[in-house]
Amino acid sequence: MSLKVTSEARSHGGRQLVVTHDSAATATPMTFSLFLPPQAEEGRVPLVTYLSGLTCTHANVTDKGEYRRSCAAFGLAFLAPDTSPRGEGVADAEGWDIGLGAGFYVDATEEPWSANYRMWTYVTEELPALVAAEFPKLDMGAQAITGHSMGGHGALTVALRHPGRFRSVSAFAPIVAPTQVPWGEKAFSHYLGPDRDAWRAHDAVALIEAGTRLPALKVDVGGADPFLERELCPELLEQACAAAGQPIELGVRDGYDHSYHFVSTFMPEHLAWHADRLKS
Repeated sequence: MSLKVTSEARSHGGRQLVVTHDSAATATPMTFSLFLPPQAEEGRVPLVTYLSGLTCTHANVTDKGEYRRSCAAFGLAFLAPDTSPRGEGVADAEGWDIGLGAGFYVDATEEPWSANYRMWTYVTEELPALVAAEFPKLDMGAQAITGHSMGGHGALTVALRHPGRFRSVSAFAPIVAPTQVPWGEKAFSHYLGPDRDAWRAHDAVALIEAGTRLPALKVDVGGADPFLERELCPELLEQACAAAGQPIELGVRDGYDHSYHFVSTFMPEHLAWHADRLKS
């Protein structure tokens, strides 16, 4: 597998990398960013994976997430993949909530999406294996996962379906019940077809209702998020967790919206929370 570091910068004593490689899962080139804290120069470090939201690439959180100071302080590596396959011939559609930038972290089964939109396999199998092999200072036995919006959906479902892989899970403004909201219904009908039962494997609320559990869960949403009531519906996650006995720390942050102003504000708190669980 061809891997190329396309940029490297020093930050807070660590190394911020941007890496490209040819993906077998998506049959396209893919790009991810990886921050290695200064502690990685001396030994192995825990890994936090961050999944981004609609319209984003790896660059959004890399440029605006303000995670490096905290990662350097706590000795955490931070991995941020792209949200969808890209390149010549990759299917796209009108609108920002389907196609490029909107992979929804599923393996598409419907044409034309099925040729490249295999983000589930990419983020759950190919990318972890690649970084484990290429960056031996990453402690793959001490992992956490987080994400924003569509990426919050991805973080929740990836963790729920991979019990034991992650010690902690958090999310910023996640789409918690995509089978019940317009963003998810649009994406899943395109990518996964009309069988709504098949969609439930990628719905955090449905997975919790079916009996899956998380070791530790922290969710924050902005009280002024314009998508809060129509697309995010955090009360559905809160209700499902209460019924299932799944512990959750849910914060509604007054006055904050859906942007990276919100994400970056609470990123240090989330990383401190993950660090406590990764090093215990």
